[in-house]
Amino acid sequence: MSEQLLPTNPLGRTGLTVSCLGLGTVKIGRNEGVKYPTGFALPDDQQVRDILALARELGINLIDTAPAYGNSEERLGKLLTNRHDWVICSKVGEEFADGQSFFDFSGKHVRRSIERSLKRLRTDYIDTVLVHSDGNDEAIIRSTDCFEVLSRCKEEGMIRSFGMSTKTVAGGRLALQESDVLMVTYNPGAAADAEVIDLAHSQGKGILIKKALNSGHAVADAAATVDPVQASMNFIFARAGVSAIIVGTINSVHLRENARAAIAACS
Repeated sequence: MSEQLLPTNPLGRTGLTVSCLGLGTVKIGRNEGVKYPTGFALPDDQQVRDILALARELGINLIDTAPAYGNSEERLGKLLTNRHDWVICSKVGEEFADGQSFFDFSGKHVRRSIERSLKRLRTDYIDTVLVHSDGNDEAIIRSTDCFEVLSRCKEEGMIRSFGMSTKTVAGGRLALQESDVLMVTYNPGAAADAEVIDLAHSQGKGILIKKALNSGHAVADAAATVDPVQASMNFIFARAGVSAIIVGTINSVHLRENARAAIAACS
């Protein structure tokens, strides 16, 4: 293989090892109500197979999905081969139907959602499950039983680790008390969660980064003299404690560029 493989990192103390770049899969299941700068058509099955094969070729083993990503989970269940080669991250709490999101963080829904994801993904375990926050991080943690149920699902072997995809710094700090893994927003234009990353690192918790390229806007808005992908990767990986960043793409050229930038940033 001519291309250098992506480096790997431990996902905190979960026992999981992840490629420093993970593949986000919202674009294989949903193209409405998304925040990307340009529209896109959903790929057909062969295009999905090709992007998954390229991801493995580049050394990517981490794949991120969610019930709110349209039919992403179902398509992965159908098209993902060699399940044990992959670390799968999915979510609970957010649903998307009829063009809009709605949320349910009750323990009853959490368990039902995980059971449904297992069927959709055609697997008997999910490596990590995150609470898909609606922005009210602290209220979710303090006022619902979702983390209690996630802990029981872990004990039962349905999931291997759990945590939260947060939207506030205070929520991130609080969620760390309950979580194995957090997913936070961190990029050159949104650095508030740096303190959460530092705290997670001190506690041996895994950190996944979302919106590393600001949902594509970092590239669309960049000056011609700047490589926004490399600049973002350099910024993110300069911070100790980042396990991996998640970037969604269905474009093979972009995936290769993202991988090259991640390798350079991690070297």
